[in-house]
Order: sequence, then C-alpha cells, then structure tokens
Amino acid sequence: MTMIKHPKRHLILPGVQNLRDLGGYPTADGKLTRWRRVLRGDGLHRITAEGLDALGSEGLTSVIDLRSAAELAEEPNPYLGHPDVLFHHQPVYDDLAPTMQRIRAGDHDDPLVPFYLTALIERGEAVRAVLARIAVAPKGAVLFHCTAGKDRTGIIAALLLGTAGVERETILADYALTGEFIAALVEELLERTRQNGGDAEAHARFLACAPPTMAAMLDHIDRRHGSIAGYLKDIGLEPGDISALRERLLMG
Repeated sequence: MTMIKHPKRHLILPGVQNLRDLGGYPTADGKLTRWRRVLRGDGLHRITAEGLDALGSEGLTSVIDLRSAAELAEEPNPYLGHPDVLFHHQPVYDDLAPTMQRIRAGDHDDPLVPFYLTALIERGEAVRAVLARIAVAPKGAVLFHCTAGKDRTGIIAALLLGTAGVERETILADYALTGEFIAALVEELLERTRQNGGDAEAHARFLACAPPTMAAMLDHIDRRHGSIAGYLKDIGLEPGDISALRERLLMG
C-alpha cells in the first residue's frame, strides 16, 4: 500500500525506532490526513540531542507520554521541563504490571485483545483525557508515545484515524507497520525478561502486532458503540474536541 510506505511516514532519528507520522492516509470521502500534525512513537528516553533538534525542525510543539508513572520514573522523558515543547504525562494505565499479570492469568488465544479491551472499557476516562489533550494541543505537531509505540499508542492512533474517516484496512496496516521497526527493541525486551527469570515465550505474544488483533478491537467498538464516533461520545469526549481532532488531522 503506497500510502503506508510513504517516505515521509517513518522519522528515522537517533535513539528512536518507531516514530511515525499519521499523515498522508486517504479517508473514505477522498481527503488525506495532514503531514506533521500528529506523530506516534516509541520511548524517547534514548533520543539524542541531534534527534531532539530534528523533531524541533519538524514543528514539534507537544509531547504526550502514555506510559505509567513507574515507567516514566525508570526512563525519564527528555521533554519533561523542555523550554519549547509542552509535555503532558497522560498514562493509559495507572500501573501496567498488575494489568498484564491479570490478563496473563486468563485463557486467551490472543492476550493483546483483552489488553486493548481493558483500555477501552475500564480506562475510558484515560483514553478520553489523551484525546482531549491532542484536540487542544497548539499548532504544530503533537507526538504521543508509550514504550514500543505499539499497544497504548496503537489504540490511540486507531481512534484518531477512525475519527478522521480513514478506512479500516488502512488503520490495520498502520498498526501492523510497527512490526517492521521494533525488531531490535523486541529482542531487548525479551532478553530483559529472560534475565529476570520470566517467561520470554509468553512475553513474546504481547509483543506481536498482527492486524487481527486491532481488527478485534475495532469489532468490539462497532458492536458496543456502533462506530468509533459512538465510542468517543460514550466515553465523554466533548463534541468540540472531536471536531478539533478532525480539523487537526484533515484541514489545511
């Protein structure tokens, strides 16, 4: 798919692996999402000064960190206290570890599906807060990220693209694109699991990003809420914020 592989899609910067632009995607009504307005990414704790300068030159004005407080403390965000870029810590989960342990205890063919549904159902207020932050972000580019830029980031990206009117096939392709960029990060995380005496094979199932996983989340939204727009309404996102998200993503 040409729009997925667009040369402006992947921002190759030292210290990050999975920093991508949500621009250039066609919508059902024939529009395109805007470049350098909404970026999705992985952890920023290793980004170099050169990388920070490059993001500044791309028009970055806001960063939203979706990680838990513990993750932020362990790997601080370089934009915390930055003089020129607004930083917001807006965790999707208050504490990631208990959530993952609870899901591991269950019997699921794809453990990521209940992980995503937990975010949608139990953490709707947190999801609403993230989207509201993006809606009111100043002009320029807003970057939201987690650790791998796959799950929490993938959920928010799918909701944003759906809000803009991007079709399901493209949303799934954008989700799966992460797999091309995080191979080294996946191996690092699995090695950390091995060193800590954990089950690397079980952990690997949480590090996949196959389209059926995101499709299951979108199916749930359609069944429960009718559409992504219905979900956003049901979690209390203000109509003005929804309009602002569409304008950020679509309007010139």
